[in-house]
Amino acid sequence: MYPDFKYLLQSLTGIEMPAWLSLFKTFGFLVAMSFLGAAWATASELRRKAKLGLLHPEMRTIEVGKPASVSELLLSGLAGFIAGFKIGGMFGNLEQVSPDPMGYLFSPHGNLLAGLALAALLAWQKYAEKKKQQLPKPEMRQVSVYPHDLITEIVVVAAVAGLVGAKIFNALETWEDFLRDPIGNLTSSSGLTFLGGLIMATAAFWFYTRRHGIPFKYMCDAAAPGIMLAYGLGRLGCQFSGDGDWGIYNTAYVANADGTMRAATEADSSYIMHMINGVDHASATAPSWLPDWLFGMVYPHNVGNEGMAIQNCVGEYCRVLPVSVFPTPVYEFFTCVALFFLMWSLRHKLKGTLQMFGLYLILAGVERFLVELVRVNYKYDFGFIHPSQAEIISVFMVLTGSWLLFFYKEKNKAGTAVPVS
Repeated sequence: MYPDFKYLLQSLTGIEMPAWLSLFKTFGFLVAMSFLGAAWATASELRRKAKLGLLHPEMRTIEVGKPASVSELLLSGLAGFIAGFKIGGMFGNLEQVSPDPMGYLFSPHGNLLAGLALAALLAWQKYAEKKKQQLPKPEMRQVSVYPHDLITEIVVVAAVAGLVGAKIFNALETWEDFLRDPIGNLTSSSGLTFLGGLIMATAAFWFYTRRHGIPFKYMCDAAAPGIMLAYGLGRLGCQFSGDGDWGIYNTAYVANADGTMRAATEADSSYIMHMINGVDHASATAPSWLPDWLFGMVYPHNVGNEGMAIQNCVGEYCRVLPVSVFPTPVYEFFTCVALFFLMWSLRHKLKGTLQMFGLYLILAGVERFLVELVRVNYKYDFGFIHPSQAEIISVFMVLTGSWLLFFYKEKNKAGTAVPVS
């Protein structure tokens, strides 16, 4: 596994890399790529819907030619101070910061002088920029802003709300761990529940579209393919970092002392039983025409430092799972990317309002429900059934999506159903 860019580049080149590269985590990078992919797909769909006449621009009145206001200078200075304080504090403290950059960002530590310097620089830059655009007499102008012009704002809203929701639902799912270390649980870069993020991001979308006069139903349809793509790419981040978001034990494979994997033998039986300690497990050997890693991985150098120590390993991430697990992030990556292309190919055919979003809910719900069968998760005890949080939400997603796709009919202002062509 490659928890950060230092490990990734060292593995690719065989050359010792500088310590500062450890600041850049593969998980964070691939999550950023997932948001960019979602932004591209959503903007393309919003632009297409605008051409079809379904979306209209928001008319905004702006004042141009004004000098920089006190509030603009203060906001620029505050942004500069926070960035300088944190980034400046990283230099000279790379060894302490690189294992947990997220924890550092939420800590009170930083470089005061660097913060003040960058605050002054950005405030002056804002002043100079507004001074250059200043007119003898400020003018009021009207500009039209289409929904696809707001894609940066939309992605930021989705990212913030999604991350908050993912953390909250993860805390509810792992309540005992959260109570033991609330701050560490919330600031850790691992421990994200996607379906919780989806719920919070959808709620944020609703408030955002109401504020800007964008029909929420069209936003849902436009965003659906991009969400599927983002989820698939985000799962690559889980896979590359080895963040613990893997499946149940597959006892067909075990780890060697050096971190590599081999097929288990009869002699390993007692060792395996001791290691898995009675938790959920299965045994599935890859057929000869498929690679072993599709059925089992031991996640050497995982970011959570879970498992046994790797022989002769020196560094931050020196552990490997003793018994293989099903690599569920790999399954979800391939499945969700394939489902994205399916949805993308159907976007011209599903003309009914909320049909695309309904299709997304069905596909995402079924995909997640199935992967939960071999995935590690907390199970609720309802007597005769023991579902995970994701399984419960997945069932509601499939039911809601089926209603939207097959039964929902949009109503016009007179209250009659609009025919779907």
